[in-house]
Amino acid sequence: MTGASTTSAASWLRRFHPRPKDGPRLICFPHAGGSASYYFRMSRVLHLSMEVAAVQYPGRQDRRMEPPVEDITQLADLITRELRDAEPRPTVLFGHSMGAMVAFEVARRLERDGNLPLALFASGRRAPSTVRAASQPMHLRDDAHIVTELRALSGTDNQILEDEQLLAMILPVLRSDYRAVETYEYVPGPLLRCPIVSLVGTDDPQATIAEVQAWAGHTTGGFDLRVFDGGHFYLDTRTDEVAGVIQKRYSAGVS
Repeated sequence: MTGASTTSAASWLRRFHPRPKDGPRLICFPHAGGSASYYFRMSRVLHLSMEVAAVQYPGRQDRRMEPPVEDITQLADLITRELRDAEPRPTVLFGHSMGAMVAFEVARRLERDGNLPLALFASGRRAPSTVRAASQPMHLRDDAHIVTELRALSGTDNQILEDEQLLAMILPVLRSDYRAVETYEYVPGPLLRCPIVSLVGTDDPQATIAEVQAWAGHTTGGFDLRVFDGGHFYLDTRTDEVAGVIQKRYSAGVS
């Protein structure tokens, strides 16, 4: 299934606060089933020192009538196409879980174009080159299994999980996102030249410390690992702290 490839940048990027005249741009990529609004708090913390824009994938919120994109590389192609037309600014990429994969592929494309990002922040996701033992893909499991997985990851409000109408709305999109993640195949290529900062929760079942450390092998530009208390969605309660890490390194006036 394809997304709306003819949409404008306004259809892909959401800004929740006024952007400063100067400073870098932070592009935020949501997790599977997530939307741009997940980064509202990040924007609130950082918007005085940098432009914060969150990607809105097709199939959710105000783009809910558009079919989801079920291929990570195609999604990266579409987003990169829009970023090429954006106002030139030094750019930092931040992605959580599925978003880290999309951000990585976008970074590869930007560098191929000669637009070196300031950094890639890869949160809650093992390195693309790591491989786990095969298991039944989530996108092929029934709804009950997916709901059980959501409960285990503690990233979805229980009120939503107990509301059949809301579940009927979010499960098809989530299943499409799982399909995109689980059918993604890492293709070796030139290493990134921008630094990579990997972030992970201490109790994340989706990404071990060793798997996250492997991001170091994907760049020649330097690597940093940050570990936070929490699980896969540690970011829910650590947004201010993570924003502080970004701000300290890439706030307005810092190159």
